[in-house]
Amino acid sequence: MKLIIGITGSTGVIYGIRMLETLKKLGVETHLIMSEWGEKCISMETEHSPEYVKSLASTTSDSKNMAASVSSGTHRINGMIVAPCSMKTLAAIANGYDDTLVARSAGVTIKEGRKLILMARETPLSAIHLENMLKLARLGVVILPPVTEFYTKPKTIDDIVNHGVGKCLDQFDIDHDLYPRWGSF
Repeated sequence: MKLIIGITGSTGVIYGIRMLETLKKLGVETHLIMSEWGEKCISMETEHSPEYVKSLASTTSDSKNMAASVSSGTHRINGMIVAPCSMKTLAAIANGYDDTLVARSAGVTIKEGRKLILMARETPLSAIHLENMLKLARLGVVILPPVTEFYTKPKTIDDIVNHGVGKCLDQFDIDHDLYPRWGSF
């Protein structure tokens, strides 16, 4: 299994970090791309450093490097997850505006018919946001906002983050124990 992980400048970078931590433990190969603001949010929102986050990935590419391997459909991957996904990045993907490596890689993922998951982070959502999401959903992109669930009775922020990450991993049939399944508690 090979996945591209994008981290963009929307609050919630912990989702991308936890995704990378989990995928590393599970032995999944990852290619990390962080936007400028995704990288800045790491120190603003967590106790981690960008260097730590980069160390979790198998490979990293600069978001401005449009010649990176993941910018081509000939680079074999199973899919891509953008966690979190800013509305700016979502709009770029929805409109084919490949101005960053995250947007370009997502566009390539779509054109090659591979699974793309966007952990969209914004509230409230405007009609523009919803139209962009609808456009992408009609193309088969999975819009997976990190919506908190309460049936597992989360006790910590980690419980909430793990559930969101686990829902993404479920989309790729990756076995994990990040949250209890319905009926197992």
